Amino acid sequence: MAKKVRQLSNQEIAAFCEQLSFIVKAGITLQEGLVMMAEDLKGGEGAALLGQLLEHVELGQPLAYALRESGVFPDYMVNMVQIGEAAGRLEEVLDALTAYYQRSEALSRAIRSSITYPLVMIAVMVAVILVIIIEVLPVFQEVFAQLGGEVSTFVQGMMDFGATVSRYSAWIIGALVALVLAFLILRSFPKGRGALSALYAAIFRKTNDTLSSGRFASAMALMLSSGMDVDECLEMATDLIEDERVRRKIAAAREQVAAGEGFANAIVSAGLFSGLYGKMVTIGFQTGALDSVMHKIAARYEEETDRRLGALIAALEPTLVAILSIIVGMILLSVMLPLLGVMSAIG
Repeated sequence: MAKKVRQLSNQEIAAFCEQLSFIVKAGITLQEGLVMMAEDLKGGEGAALLGQLLEHVELGQPLAYALRESGVFPDYMVNMVQIGEAAGRLEEVLDALTAYYQRSEALSRAIRSSITYPLVMIAVMVAVILVIIIEVLPVFQEVFAQLGGEVSTFVQGMMDFGATVSRYSAWIIGALVALVLAFLILRSFPKGRGALSALYAAIFRKTNDTLSSGRFASAMALMLSSGMDVDECLEMATDLIEDERVRRKIAAAREQVAAGEGFANAIVSAGLFSGLYGKMVTIGFQTGALDSVMHKIAARYEEETDRRLGALIAALEPTLVAILSIIVGMILLSVMLPLLGVMSAIG
C-alpha cells in the first residue's frame, strides 16, 4: 500500500513558487535551483520532496510532470506550470502563482479569525443552555409542583426538548462524529474533493463563476501572448477549471472555433464572457491585442473575486454574533421565567 502524502498548504506553495521564481529570474537552471533549495532546508520532508522533483528534472522531464508525480501540489498549480512551460513563460506563471496562493492564505486566515471566536462562544453557550435545560429547569419544575404552581408552556417545551436531547445524546454525538469523519474522508480522495468543490460551487455559484472565469482569462492571456494556437490554448485552459459548467462552455467554444467561427464570437456565444468583458474580447480580437485584453479581464475578475469573498467574510461575523445573541436570550429566558414564577408563588 502506497504511503499517503500530505498536501502542501497555501503558504508552503507560495513560498515554493516564490523561491523558484527567483531562481528562474537569476538564470539558474532548475536542476541547480532545486539543489540549492534542498541544501537550504538541511533535511526533512521538504528536502526529500525537492530531491524527488530533482530526480524527474534530471531525467529531462518537465517540471509540471515532476510536480504532478509528487502528489502534494494542487492540480491548478500543476496545470498552470504546464502552461507556463509550454508558452515559455514559466517565470511569469510562478509570479502569478505566488500572488494567488498568498491571497488564498490571507483569505483563509481572515476567515478563521472572523469565525473562530464567535464559534467558540456559540459552542460554550450551547453547552451551557443544554445543562440548564437538562439539569436546572427540572429543579424549578419540582419547586413549582411543591408550591402548587405550573411552569409556562415555553419552559415546559424547553424541558421536553432537553429530555429528548438527553435521551438520544449518544445517537446525536455519534451522528456528529460520523459527519466529521465523512467530511475528512471525502477530502482525502480526489473524487471526494471534487464532490465538495461541486457543493461549494452550488452554494456560492456567482463567486465560483467569477473565480473560474478569472482563471480562464489568465491562462488564455499567457498562452496567446506566446503565440500559441487558439484551439491549443482552449484545450490547455480546460484543465485549469474544476467547474463542470464552465468546462462545457469551453468545449462549446472549441467546437465553434473548429467550425470556422471567430474566437471572440465563439467565446461570447458560449457564455464564457458577457456584457463588458465580451465586448472587450471582441475589440481585442479585432485590434490584434487579445492577449493584453485577456490580462485586463483576468485582473478585473481577480478584483471582483476578492470583493465577493471580502463581502462574504464581512457578513460572517455579524451573522454569528446574531446567532450568539439569540442563544444568550434563550438562556436568560430559560432561567428568568421559572425564577420569576417561583418568586411569585412564594410571594
